[in-house]
Amino acid sequence: MSFTRMDQGKVEDWMVIGREIVQRQSRMPMIIRSMLLQLEEQVDGFAVDQLRHGLQTATRALRAGASEELVVAALCHDIGKVISVENHPAIAAEILKPYVSEETFQVVRTHQDFQGKHYYALMGRDPDARSQYVDQPWFRLAVTFTDEWDQASFDPDYDTLPLAHFEPMIDRVFSRLPFKVAAD
Repeated sequence: MSFTRMDQGKVEDWMVIGREIVQRQSRMPMIIRSMLLQLEEQVDGFAVDQLRHGLQTATRALRAGASEELVVAALCHDIGKVISVENHPAIAAEILKPYVSEETFQVVRTHQDFQGKHYYALMGRDPDARSQYVDQPWFRLAVTFTDEWDQASFDPDYDTLPLAHFEPMIDRVFSRLPFKVAAD
């Protein structure tokens, strides 16, 4: 590059940077798979590791007839735990945001508050935290996501589909044009 500060960049510089970013972005499905595999190391006291939990959640979503993007979101909903358990929903949602609908983004972003119905009271937190979203158009979907798929997916005996089954879906979702670009 011919600059050391962004305010010194020329159009030619930004064209090169743009091409490099597009090339790196094309590897996004591989990056997602790598992050998912890191979840295999995280058990955190549950009966299954976090990768298996995501696979079970995605398997349940698939078997319930969810859209492909929602199945991938179910698989990736805890991917933020690779970075931070505390704010993993926000991290996962932001990773997904360019590739999924606003509805799917919001379901992943808020899934912890919805799931809290099943355990927040045990931790001195409000088990009805989901009620703050009751007027949102995606509320019912978030209830289905957490109550039927997510919170039920810690079963070592559940007939879980392997990551390889979901890889073509990961490739398609994370290879599409970002929603905002595609909508313009």
